[in-house]
Formats: sequence, C-alpha cells, structure tokens
Amino acid sequence: MTFPTSFLRTSTCAAAAAACVGAASAQEPLTTRCESAPIAALFKVFGDTGRMPPDLGRFLQNAALQRIEPYKAFDNVYYVGICWVSAWLITSPQGHVLIDALYGPYTGPMLDHIRQLGFDPQDIRQVVITHGHFDHAGGAAALKAALPRARFAMTAEGWREAAESAAESATRPNRWTMIDKDIVLTDGQVLQVGDIRLQAFETPGHTMGTASFAFDAYDGGRRHRAFTVGGLGLNAIKGPEQVEAFIASVKRIRALTEDATDPVTTHLTTHAFSNGLTEAKELLKTRKPGEPHPLVDPKGFRAQLDTLQAGAEQRLVAERAKKPN
Repeated sequence: MTFPTSFLRTSTCAAAAAACVGAASAQEPLTTRCESAPIAALFKVFGDTGRMPPDLGRFLQNAALQRIEPYKAFDNVYYVGICWVSAWLITSPQGHVLIDALYGPYTGPMLDHIRQLGFDPQDIRQVVITHGHFDHAGGAAALKAALPRARFAMTAEGWREAAESAAESATRPNRWTMIDKDIVLTDGQVLQVGDIRLQAFETPGHTMGTASFAFDAYDGGRRHRAFTVGGLGLNAIKGPEQVEAFIASVKRIRALTEDATDPVTTHLTTHAFSNGLTEAKELLKTRKPGEPHPLVDPKGFRAQLDTLQAGAEQRLVAERAKKPN
C-alpha cells in the first residue's frame, strides 16, 4: 500500500501544525488509535522548532495510549513495539534476533508480547540497537538482566553515545542506565543466528553512531529484502557535518532499493508513524491469498527517503548559515 510521500511532510495535520499544537489546551489525546498522521505532524513541529508540542508530550507519556497489539508482519518477522517506537523480532528455529530495546515501562511488556506471539524470549540470541537514544537503547539493562544468553550489538560510536546519554539522564526523573559494551558492529558486518543473516550498515546522521539493518523477510515461499533505517530524522544537530552525514546515509540506503541483484523492497521502520505502517498493517487482517503484501512497498520507501533527503538538504543550508566563516 502506498501512503503519501511522507507523513512528515504531507500529513493532513502538517498543513495546520499550529492548530495541532493549539489543541493541547483542550487536554484531549492527540490520538487514541495510534494514527500516524497527527503523530508525524507534531514530530515535524518538534523537529523544526526544537520545542516539544504539549499534546505530543502528553501522548508520549501516556502508557495506555502507547499500547498496541503485537502482530505477525511476515512469516519470520513480528512487531513487538509500542505506538511511537518500533521493535522487531526476527525468528528462526535456532534462535531469534531483536531489533531495539524500547525503554522504561515498555521493555517488560515487550517480552510479554513475544510470549503472546508464541515465542520464548529466552531464545533471543542477539539484540541489535540502532542508536543511543533512550527510546531505542533505554531498555538494554532490563533486557540483559532478563535474557542472560543474549548478546548486544551497536556500533562503536553508538555504544559511546548511549553511555553518554544515560549518564546525562542521571539528574532527570526518567533516568536510565546503559549496559557495558558487548559486540561492536562494523560497516557491512553480518550477524548470524540460525538461518537469520542480519547485515549492519553504519548510517550516521540521526546520531553519528546510528546503524541500520538489512535482513530477509519471508511471505509464504517468497523472500523480500527488508531494511530497518536506524535514524529517520535530524535532531540535536551539532553542525553541518552531521547533516551532510545524514544525507550521505540516505543516499546510500536509497541505492540499496535500486540494487540490480537483490534490492531492498520493504521498510520495517523504527517509528511506525513515519511511513503509515500502523495503517498498512491493518491490511494484513483482510489480505486474501495471492494479494500483494501490504508492507512490501519499494516505491513508497524510495519516496520516503527522497523526502528525508530533501528536508535534510534544506536543513543543511540553515546549518551552514549558522557556522562562522
């Protein structure tokens, strides 16, 4: 299913972002059904202004509104995240791989989701973390305690950023701790668990330690090349070099969607609202035999990447203007 070029740019709420923010005074939930458009619209405002819209802040802190049911996305891939942050379980008879750790009150329920889907969390052999922000790495300590046989993997800079971010949280109400460094990922490295082959790509920009991952997703007898982009936007920018790195990463990922031999066709995103995944997955419930898989959308993925690049190029102009000659 093809969604608008990007909810971050063309959502129904983005054209009236001020009205979306203004809704905070009514104290009404931003959404009670985890709809992509209003969430993406206010994240756009947050990214542009650096200020958290009050109604978005309340929504992110509302545990009841963050709960969504886990679901089977492909024969070997399952969504076990919350509304605004994804977590993906890739399964095999020999063990499983988990992408991202969630945070705070949601890491324990994620393990319950895995059990609900019929899998034993103790069979997770690898936990790969896309980057060091709390919403992706904050649950690592809880997972390490709960899953003593699992190994944890990030890039070298990702480990450093996560440790730094955790240390900075020490004086905040929602403080968190980071585990000691385990597997250090390098660009192009393949992690293998049973028949799962997960390839890591260093894709700096969202943070300079961000990693993205490619893997196979199966639908019946058909194999699709899936990809999780580790960082979907720009925030806490430290200079034009970071934006330049983000643009280069987006271009690199886009090239993978046009690979002549094994193109990426499926974006299993770190934030479901970014590409309408929340709505697209509903089509899995009514899909008939022989119909296309609703999450296989190479055209939509390329369009999303193009929009991310265009926005970053605009941001680069602004960041270069800030830098003294």
